[in-house]
Amino acid sequence: MNSAEQAPPKVLQDRFGRTIDYVRLSVTDRCDFRCVYCMAEEMTFVPRSQVLSLEEMGRLARVLVELGVQRIRLTGGEPLVRRDVAQLVRDIGAIPGLRELNMTTNGARLDRFAGELQAGGLDRINISLDSLDPDRFRQLTRTGDLNQVLAGIEAAREAGFKRIKLNSVILRGRNQDEVPALVDFALERGLDISFIEEMPLGEISEHDRGLEFVSSQALREQLSDRLTLVPLAEKTGGPSRYWQVPGSDSRIGFISPHSQNFCELCNRVRVTAEGRMLLCLGHEHSVDLRAVLRAHPDDDAPLRDAIIGAMAIKPERHDFSLAPGEQLVRFMNMTGG
Repeated sequence: MNSAEQAPPKVLQDRFGRTIDYVRLSVTDRCDFRCVYCMAEEMTFVPRSQVLSLEEMGRLARVLVELGVQRIRLTGGEPLVRRDVAQLVRDIGAIPGLRELNMTTNGARLDRFAGELQAGGLDRINISLDSLDPDRFRQLTRTGDLNQVLAGIEAAREAGFKRIKLNSVILRGRNQDEVPALVDFALERGLDISFIEEMPLGEISEHDRGLEFVSSQALREQLSDRLTLVPLAEKTGGPSRYWQVPGSDSRIGFISPHSQNFCELCNRVRVTAEGRMLLCLGHEHSVDLRAVLRAHPDDDAPLRDAIIGAMAIKPERHDFSLAPGEQLVRFMNMTGG
């Protein structure tokens, strides 16, 4: 048999024995916000000719599912600024064997798209919400309108997604005092919420990441003063560790890339908008899938081989540093959520 005739393996596995069944696929590096922990105020984006077409993304998703990927999350930048992204949702949602299709969004356009996305096959949605104060929200996002995001959250609730989760990046002296209010907001609406330690991706001058860092443990202690938090044994396949308040179905998660390394359980890779498969959030190990897609438009075998081969360079773990000069130059919008 030549490579084109061989049946692809049912799973992707790296050299450390971890099965990769979860892919975060960035549909664009562009965003209508400029969040202080994610981007510089003035950004240069990838030329559109270098970004994968929706057809290329759909083809890549299909091959990934054929290789055993069960969950795909569409990310950005902000995925809802990409024209016709709802069609991509429909195309990927129809792939046989895909167990779950999710999206991470800033929520600002969700009031227009929530129903269409849910009808197209989107199962779960994560919405960024770092503050409930309009002025502070504007400061953290530089361009965001809190009322638009709140309207998007309500539209998502009405659309009937399986689960909706809020994501909050907490910075000392900026929004840490809002953690209890954000939890109350989620609990009152039956939503999940995850608090995320800031990730040192991209060089920024707006604040000192080391000085404004808040650990997940500090946030749990802050919440424990007023709530009973019961740890959940449930594994979601993502990096969050979840707790629950007795009597509520909402989950309170903590994502701790600094204080509690979760790499031994890593089951995911990321694909950037220009088709670079990143094997680890905290390293630059990658494979250029765009070149393979465009060199072989009618033959999936080289693409399968490139994806399988990439597993050999997935690092064992990340080693984030908050020290100046030791942070990755790649911004989070380029990484893919």
